[in-house]
Amino acid sequence: MIEPINVKNLNEVLPLIRKYQEFYNVDKIDDDKNRAFFSQFGYSSNKGCLFGYRLNGKLVAFATVYFCYASSIISKVGVMNDLFTSLEYRQQGIGKKLIKHCENYAKENGAVRLQWVTAASNEAAQATYKSLGAKQSSWEFFTYTT
Repeated sequence: MIEPINVKNLNEVLPLIRKYQEFYNVDKIDDDKNRAFFSQFGYSSNKGCLFGYRLNGKLVAFATVYFCYASSIISKVGVMNDLFTSLEYRQQGIGKKLIKHCENYAKENGAVRLQWVTAASNEAAQATYKSLGAKQSSWEFFTYTT
């Protein structure tokens, strides 16, 4: 079951966020910073929403959608910045369900598309995305740390 994360269930998703950050080798993971950051996203927030996937009473996966704008298409865009399923719950279609849910949420909030990035080495995730019909971009992704 997919549910929006809010103050009532935020502490349940924090261990998953930590595992996601460990997967991507994030330095200095800070649970307090995570709590403060992710608490700004909710179902009625204009910034976006954090969703959790509950199975047998336990949160086992999450996804986050943020909103931004693309001047190349003059439209609002949903950015699925985070998608993570606990290792022992993978290969059950949970990620696909979260992606579709995020797509619907983005559309309901006026976004014309849902987009995301993943590590080039994350071939399992890429296979999932392609199985849903997602198109791989030819754009190169850059970061600039300030």
